[in-house]
Amino acid sequence: MTAPLSLRELDAIGVDRLQGVGEERRASLGQVEIESVFDLLTHYPRRYVDRSREAKLGEVTPGQEVMVVADVESVKSRRTRNRRSIVEVSLSDDTGSLRLVFFNQAWRSKQLKQGLTVALFGKVDLYRGQLQMTNPLVDLVGDRTGRIVAIYPQSEKAGLTTWDIGRWSTEALRRCERRGIVEPLPAELLHDLQLPNRTTAFRAIHQPNSMSEVSEARNRLVLDELLRVQLVLRLRKMRRLESASGIAHRCDSELLTSFHDRLPFELTTAQQRTISEVEVDLKTEQPMHRLLQGDVGAGKTLVALHALLLAVADGHQGALMAPTEVLADQHYLSLVELAEGLEVLDDSTLMGVRPLSIKVLTNRITGTDRQRVVEGMGNGSVDLVVGTHALIQEGIAFSSLSVVVVDEQHRFGVEQRSILRERGRPDGKWPHLLVMTATPIPRTAAMTVYGDLDVSTLDELPPGRTPIITCWVEDGDDTVWQHVRSEIAQGRQAYVVCPLIEESDKLDADSAESTKDRLSKGELSGVKVGLLHGRLSGTDKQKTMDAFREGRLDVLVATTVIEVGVDVPNATTMVILSADRFGIAQLHQLRGRVGRGAHQSTCFLVTAEEISEDAEARIRALEESTDGFALAERDLELRGEGTIFDQRQSGSNDLKLASLARDRVWVERARDLATMLVNESGSLEQHEALEDEVRWFVERRDDDAENLLRG
Repeated sequence: MTAPLSLRELDAIGVDRLQGVGEERRASLGQVEIESVFDLLTHYPRRYVDRSREAKLGEVTPGQEVMVVADVESVKSRRTRNRRSIVEVSLSDDTGSLRLVFFNQAWRSKQLKQGLTVALFGKVDLYRGQLQMTNPLVDLVGDRTGRIVAIYPQSEKAGLTTWDIGRWSTEALRRCERRGIVEPLPAELLHDLQLPNRTTAFRAIHQPNSMSEVSEARNRLVLDELLRVQLVLRLRKMRRLESASGIAHRCDSELLTSFHDRLPFELTTAQQRTISEVEVDLKTEQPMHRLLQGDVGAGKTLVALHALLLAVADGHQGALMAPTEVLADQHYLSLVELAEGLEVLDDSTLMGVRPLSIKVLTNRITGTDRQRVVEGMGNGSVDLVVGTHALIQEGIAFSSLSVVVVDEQHRFGVEQRSILRERGRPDGKWPHLLVMTATPIPRTAAMTVYGDLDVSTLDELPPGRTPIITCWVEDGDDTVWQHVRSEIAQGRQAYVVCPLIEESDKLDADSAESTKDRLSKGELSGVKVGLLHGRLSGTDKQKTMDAFREGRLDVLVATTVIEVGVDVPNATTMVILSADRFGIAQLHQLRGRVGRGAHQSTCFLVTAEEISEDAEARIRALEESTDGFALAERDLELRGEGTIFDQRQSGSNDLKLASLARDRVWVERARDLATMLVNESGSLEQHEALEDEVRWFVERRDDDAENLLRG
C-alpha cells in the first residue's frame, strides 16, 4: 500500500509492533493509555529543554533563574523533627558544582540516582558559601543530544521514562515516512491559516529543530483536536435540523398571563430576554435545542417553568429531569410554589377548568402513589412532572410531551435524552429541549461542549440578593463555630459540608458521619444537627431535608449531595471542611446554597495549615470573587478541560493538547471551519478523508456513531 496512513490505521497498529516493546513494556504503556501508534504519537511532550540556552555551573551567579544540565554525584535524604522530608543532591559538570534541596518531595531520592544526567530550571541562591537551588523543576534527559530535547510525561509506577517514550516516538515516525500521514484538510486552507501539514506537525512536535517549529506544530495539532469535536457537533446539529419535527406553540395564552401576574417580583432583564429567546424557538416546528446557563440564584427555574407552561397552555405536557432525588424534590417544591393557584382548561369538569397538576416521580415514589403518577402521565391528567432517571424507566410514557427541561445536563448522556424524547409522543414528533446548568461555562467551553445547542445566559441576579462574605480559615479556628452558634441564636441555620461519608484510611479528609458526631458532642453541643448524604434512602433524605427546611434542624452536615438546587432562605452560614479537596465550580455551587434570603450570609472555607499551590489558588479565587462566570474562566485556566464530552465515553480526554483557556482563537477557527466544511445536507461528502476520521473519532469513544452524530 502507498496511500498515506489515516489516523484510523495508526490507531489499529498496536505499540507492540515497535522495536523494544514486548509484552511487559506493552502492559506498562497500557497503564498510561498508550495502546496504539496513534496513542503514542499523541502522547505529546509536556515541555522542551533548549540545550542551546543551558548555562554551565561554573558560570551561574546567585539570584539568576537558569537552566542547567549536569550529572548527579550523590543523593541524601532525611526527616526533620516534625516529620518533613528533605532530599539533598550534589550535581556537577566539567565547570563546577551545585547543591539541590527538595522539601517535602521524598520521592526525589528514588528519581535522582547517582550518574543520571538531569536538566534543571530554577533560581540559584548562595547557602553557606555554596550555590544552591531549592525545589527546582527537574527533567531527566539521559544521553540524548540535539538542540531541543522533548520531555514527555513520565510514569514511575509504570516504569516509563521520557527517553523510552522519545525513542519509540522516533521509531514510529521513521516507519511512517514512506507512506506519510493522511492530510484531510485542503492545501489552500492550510496555507491561509499558515499551518504545516499533519506529517510535518507530528515530526516537529516530537523532534523539533527550533521552538518556533514546536509552536507551529502545536497550532496545527490543536486545530485537529478542536476541529474533530466541532465537526461532530455541527454534523449532529445539521442532521437534527434536517430530520426532526416538533410542535409549534402559541405563546400568548391566559395561563402565561395569569402566571406572570401572580409573581410577587419583577423579572430581571436577563430573564425577560431569555424567555423571549425560548418563545421564538417554541413558535416553530423545529424542536428547540437550547442551553440555559446562569449563575447560582439567577432565576433559571422561573424561565424553565415559563417554557413548561407554554406546553401546558396548548394542551400538552412538560417534564423536568434532574440528576438526584434531592434536586428533583427541590425543583418540585419550587414549581408548586411558583405555580400556586394556576388553572388549566378542562372540558371534562363542571367549571371547564381544573388546578394545574404538577407531580414528582423518583424511585422514592412507590406503590399506588407511583401508579397514579404514571397513569396521569399516560392519560394527560398530569400536566408537569419532575423526576430523576425514573422518568425514562421501562413502562413510562406520556400522552403528549412537548417541552423537556434537563437540569445539570452534564450528568446525563445523549442516550438518556433520546429515551425521554422517544417515549414522549406517540406521533414521533420531538419535544422541545431546554438544558439548564447552574455551573457557568466559559464561552470557549460552551462552544465546545454544547456547540450543537443555542445558548441563553442569565447574567444578572434578582434584586435584593446580598453578596456572600467568603472567609478562608485554618482547621481548628473556633471563630467558625462561634459564628454558627451566633447565627443559630438569631434563628438562622447553617450547612457543614464534608468530602466523604465515612472515615477513610486513604484520605485525610473530614467525613460527614464523624463530623456530625464530633460537632454534636463538641463545638455545637446542644444544637439540633442533622445528616444528609448519598447513601441514605430516598425516604430518609426527604425526611432530613423537610426537617431542615421547616427549621426543626439548626445545622445540616452533608456531602455534596446538596451542591445544586437546595433552597433554604433561612440558612445563612456555609462551612466547607477540607475545602482544598473541592474544585472551584463545586465550591461556588456549595457557597450558593446560602445568601438566598434577606439576611447577610457567610461561607467559611476550612483547610489544613499547609495545602498545595493549586488548592491555594482555588481558595483565593473564591475569596476574591462571587461572579460565577469569572470563576469559571479562572477554573478553566487552573484545572484544564478534563473530558469534554459527557458520560458517553470511557473517560479518555478528547483534548490531549488543546486548551480551551489558552487556545480560544483556535476554538473560534475550528467552529468556523466546521460550518464551512459541512454542507447544507449535514454531510462531509466532499471531504472523504475527514468524514472517515470523524466517524473513527466517534467510534473509538465506544459510542454508537450513528446515534451520536444524530444527536
